[in-house]
Amino acid sequence: MEHPRDLTLLPKAHLHLHFTGSMRPSTLLELADKYGVRLPDALTAGEPPKLRATDERGWFRFQRLYDAARSCLREPDDIRRLVREAAQEDVRDGSGWLEIQVDPTSYAPLLGGMIPAVEIILDAVDAASRETGLGMRVVIAANRMKHPLDARTLARLAVRYADRGIVGFGLSNDERRGMARDFDRAFAIAREGGLLAAPHGGELAGPASVRDCLDDLHASRIGHGVRAAEDPRLLKRLADRQITCEVCPASNVALGVYERPEDVPLRTLFEAGVPMALGADDPLLFGSRLAAQYEIARRHHGFTDAELAELARQSVRASAAPADVQEKLLGGIDHWLTG
Repeated sequence: MEHPRDLTLLPKAHLHLHFTGSMRPSTLLELADKYGVRLPDALTAGEPPKLRATDERGWFRFQRLYDAARSCLREPDDIRRLVREAAQEDVRDGSGWLEIQVDPTSYAPLLGGMIPAVEIILDAVDAASRETGLGMRVVIAANRMKHPLDARTLARLAVRYADRGIVGFGLSNDERRGMARDFDRAFAIAREGGLLAAPHGGELAGPASVRDCLDDLHASRIGHGVRAAEDPRLLKRLADRQITCEVCPASNVALGVYERPEDVPLRTLFEAGVPMALGADDPLLFGSRLAAQYEIARRHHGFTDAELAELARQSVRASAAPADVQEKLLGGIDHWLTG
């Protein structure tokens, strides 16, 4: 019987990690103490909170916890610490490339405005990358719950800093609210500025949400996308166009999209030829980081080491990493499998 290889040694790219959600629980507790923030009990219990976001009340609770954690990031040093620790955790899990997703409007009021917030984040990413050796870039994400004009402002800002480390433009928050087409102009601005389009879709809402991201936003990647498994024609479309789905198995279960890890349709997507990039989404709230997502594929879906290596390759190919970085990571994946 094949001895399972260490998944933390498998080189991979991490394309779906949210900024506040990347925080270590211990860091959150320290920052809350520093600023006198009284956190909800669910964030201080020492284990991931019980979540279920398939209804509006559940999503509101999830968002409340996220906002409470975000309120503890108040100074540039807090931002630098979060980014540095996120990079350290990714390196520990075998990541060679990280694209961290952030909505800077959430941090701007405490950091001196939108432009200072973006520059602080980008400087922190640059410093963490140099310190850890991890390739890091930023995906700026608009919020579906806000006005589309806000998204256009963000898109223009993202394009302005494309030469400083912003590689993509996303759309997050509850996909059941706000039509994708309302944000089409923002995504057009981002694409025209050379950024990849990576909106969330096909998680809390069904296959139509993925189709809207393709048709209205011309997505080159889909954040989550797992509900595409319910529509064979959509699966074929994703496979034919090689649109990568940023699949986050632990998150899907934690939020109640699927009851058990084995219910997440990893096999369906993989065997249909849809590229996937496994991601941790919000480790602070879901309790697991990048390598654990590959462990779910191995343990609950029977992925062999050769198949896990192919998942890692798919994550690298879907990234915005330069060609030389991709080549190095792909070579490392081959070595992990054959060495």
